[in-house]
Amino acid sequence: MFSIKTILPFAVLAATATPALAQDGDRPSFDGFYGSVAVGVGFRGDDANSTVAFDTNRDGRFEDTVLTSGAVNAFTPGFCDGTSNAATPGNCDGDRNKIDYAARLGYDARVGGNFVLGALLEVGKSDSTDGTTAFSSTPAGYSFSRKLDHAFSARLRAGFVAGDNLLIYGTGGASYAKIHHGFTTTNTANSFSQVNDDQMVWGYQAGGGAEIMLGRNVSLGAEYIYSRYNDDKYYLAVGAGTAAPTNPFLLVSGGTNMRPANTDFGLHSVRATLSFRF
Repeated sequence: MFSIKTILPFAVLAATATPALAQDGDRPSFDGFYGSVAVGVGFRGDDANSTVAFDTNRDGRFEDTVLTSGAVNAFTPGFCDGTSNAATPGNCDGDRNKIDYAARLGYDARVGGNFVLGALLEVGKSDSTDGTTAFSSTPAGYSFSRKLDHAFSARLRAGFVAGDNLLIYGTGGASYAKIHHGFTTTNTANSFSQVNDDQMVWGYQAGGGAEIMLGRNVSLGAEYIYSRYNDDKYYLAVGAGTAAPTNPFLLVSGGTNMRPANTDFGLHSVRATLSFRF
């Protein structure tokens, strides 16, 4: 996997060895409007202790324990970080790190000589998947997954130009995203319905990168972006279905709501960028 640390030395070398590639004319480099495409890999952070939270009385607080009629925790087999099609703990597929891509329009301004201030609008998507699975003593498995369907982001960026054609920058701003949720279970008795799936949620992005001019209008770069969203509206409503009244999900209020305990959905993205300046 590429990273800014591995690409930056080559960018610095190019900046010092090929001054002829810098922009010519009166307009300085990294100034004005531009359009970019970005592609790379998105990956989740370390959430090996991820669990599922329950709301047995449906009061909106996911802090209950699902108990059997004998007052025993119905989820004593535990949880796993990832998805599973099994009814008991064992093989659990971890989070899947896949392609991440984006397109953006932006504007930069050279200020104070070598400093750059700018703003951009971006639309992005990631195929990386975050999973969490719970196992009940029935036995049965309950597997949740989610991924970033798409996001609209507005970020500022500020940087410093070295050698006239190498920009090193930091960036950050707000993001509005649609998170897609998936659910599978081996429980064939209860009914299950997803609530607030695919709802747009707010978050933020922050990161940094490096960009080098390859000519008057074209630049190539590498960047790291961290995205984080508040995914606390989604939950799974468990109903009676064909289950008996003694079913643990039904004992308190006739049903139970459940969701991944970690409602903050974070995504790390490492990308290569290609930009064209107007």
